[in-house]
Amino acid sequence: MYEAETWRTTTTIIKKVQVFINSCLRKILNIHWSDTISNSLLWERTSQLPAEEEIRKRL
Repeated sequence: MYEAETWRTTTTIIKKVQVFINSCLRKILNIHWSDTISNSLLWERTSQLPAEEEIRKRL
C-alpha cells in the first residue's frame, strides 16, 4: 500500500481498503460470489494479513 503512512486511518477507510483487497484476492483465486469462504481462510490461502494489521505495522 503505497504511502499508507500519510493516509488518515479511519475505520471506514480501512474497511473499504479491506473490501477491495478481498475482492481482488477472490478474483485471483477464481472464487465466485456463490462460493462461501471466510475472510480468514482467504487470507490464509494467500498468506495475507488483514489490511488493518498491515496499515498499523507501517504507522
